[in-house]
Amino acid sequence: MLGSLLALLVSLLLVGAAAMTGARFRPDGWYRELSKPSWTPPNIAFPIAWGILYLLMAIAAWRIYMADDSAWRSASLVAYALQLTVNAMWSWLFFGRKQIVAALVDIMALLVLITIAIALFFQVNTLAAWLMVPYWLWVALALALNATIFRLNKA
Repeated sequence: MLGSLLALLVSLLLVGAAAMTGARFRPDGWYRELSKPSWTPPNIAFPIAWGILYLLMAIAAWRIYMADDSAWRSASLVAYALQLTVNAMWSWLFFGRKQIVAALVDIMALLVLITIAIALFFQVNTLAAWLMVPYWLWVALALALNATIFRLNKA
């Protein structure tokens, strides 16, 4: 029981570390001045959505970690770690460096990595895989938003 709780805490801390880039690199005057599509979610939607998604991701990763050791489990954890790293880079690229194209490449890679992670998770724990689907959907929306912002703001 204690090992399970410790594993959940570690999973939450890892997700929290990735979330810190989103907290550190946030929308500013530069972002407010960009042309954005009419379907852009309101700014308040982002921290709420990400808070929920990060919690679901942490629970999903914890369920994978707690599963029986197997090649699928190991591959799932590697894919999860990779996507979490790429996730953490997006806010830095987009808001910190103001590199719309680099952020677009990053988020495309992120969506691919999330897809791989979900496929692998299904081999280990079905619930864990489903917990990642809202994240995939939100990132797909974010990718479309990033791409549209690029198109609308080409200099």
